[in-house]
Amino acid sequence: MSHHRPDSTGDGETPFGLTEVDPSPIEDTPYEVSSDSYFPQATSPPQSSTTSIFGLGNHGPAWYLIRAQKYSSYTFTVFAAFHVTNTAILPLITRSVTSSDKYLLLTRPYYQSFPLEALLIGIPAITHVAAGVALRLYRRSQSLGWYGAESRKDRRTIAWPKVSGISALGFALSPLVATHVFVTRVLPMYLHGDNSIINLSYVAHGFAKHPIASFVGYTALVGVGVFHAVWGWAKWQGWTPVQVTQGGPGGQLRSKRRWYSINGAAAALTGLWLAGGLVIVGRGGQARGWMAKEFDELYNHLPYLWRFSS
Repeated sequence: MSHHRPDSTGDGETPFGLTEVDPSPIEDTPYEVSSDSYFPQATSPPQSSTTSIFGLGNHGPAWYLIRAQKYSSYTFTVFAAFHVTNTAILPLITRSVTSSDKYLLLTRPYYQSFPLEALLIGIPAITHVAAGVALRLYRRSQSLGWYGAESRKDRRTIAWPKVSGISALGFALSPLVATHVFVTRVLPMYLHGDNSIINLSYVAHGFAKHPIASFVGYTALVGVGVFHAVWGWAKWQGWTPVQVTQGGPGGQLRSKRRWYSINGAAAALTGLWLAGGLVIVGRGGQARGWMAKEFDELYNHLPYLWRFSS
């Protein structure tokens, strides 16, 4: 019996003119491609640097605006620590407006003199607000670009970026801070040429003469400011509920704990500040003598609503 296949000839050729060869393993690497170019090297060649000539990375505007907000809030926090100590903690300890004024006058030159006032208060505050507004406008511009809005009608159909709770508190805080600066810094400088007589007695005199406006304004300033600052710090540190990366019931529980912890810390600090500001300073009473006349002159230059909301 022949061992040849019936469709092959003795010389290994098939009836179709093809040569039958023994099977052999298939090469994993094509022979026309060299091994050096087919497989990646263990170590990749160095890539071009993305650092500019000034030492700054080639990041987008949002990256710089967020960091401008972040680091300006760090600087402003130094002043806030001094301020809460002078206007709340020391009055609670001394239980007296007059005694607390002595400490206020001792520390005030350190953050109300040039250039410390600009470095610790003015520039950081303006930078923080301006960066927040610019960031919102930039994200709005990005949204319009993504959706291809060209006409005014197209832009109206695209919603603005959502305002977060922290941003909403910041927008509400801006006019409150501006009013506080006007009452305690701008107005005295305009009328008297300096603000050397502005102290806790000036605030107490305002509470006594205009209790409703003073109480509402002071409470709103402290409450909104503290909650904005505490939530902002939590965001910079990655502690907010929305920054929880864990999923499932465990992640939900962790988010709830963070929410209660942040609000609890903000409420405690607000209560401390209001205790010193309202209970001690707010009940300090009117000033007397020539000082009362100076304070009355300042408050009489405030808007109509402020003067007669008593």
